[in-house]
Amino acid sequence: MQPRSLARACVASALVAVLPLARAFDLRPDAFTLQSGAGEHSVRMVGAGLRWAWDFESMRRSAELTAHTELLANQWRAELADRSAVVQYTQLVLLPTLRMRLARGASPWFLEVGLGLSWTDHPFQTPGHTFSTQWNFQDVLGAGYTIGGPKGRDEIQLRLAHFSNAGLESPNPGETCVQLRFARRF
Repeated sequence: MQPRSLARACVASALVAVLPLARAFDLRPDAFTLQSGAGEHSVRMVGAGLRWAWDFESMRRSAELTAHTELLANQWRAELADRSAVVQYTQLVLLPTLRMRLARGASPWFLEVGLGLSWTDHPFQTPGHTFSTQWNFQDVLGAGYTIGGPKGRDEIQLRLAHFSNAGLESPNPGETCVQLRFARRF
């Protein structure tokens, strides 16, 4: 199977697997997010997004698990590989995410992990990276704090975000970015 065909099959399978979950959350977003970050080779990004909470909650011995889906629109700025110009890229990300709130949900602190799909308006290129495709996967790992306790409306978060095509097509350099995020629940 060709790498491109394999990538399309993976995306189609992921969408089919996610469709039943569409019933698990209301179509009205419950929060908006703002993020800004930096990566290697003077790469910078800013973005905004919407977040939909799933109708899912699980209490563990020491933590509460919840889930949500984010739809993010990011603007990336990077130098071309030959350093001849600075280029802007628009990125759209659909990101299912699990959140663990400590102290059985009573702590303002939380941890998040997510894996989703990413699309850029043209293949990403920097002095150290040249992507082979516009379609990639994005994974995130973050820690955050809810201002006003676990039921507060505002959150701040430090997040490590990485996008690449998971080796489905070469080259696959990947790009990692450290982000500072703000979220407000409606």
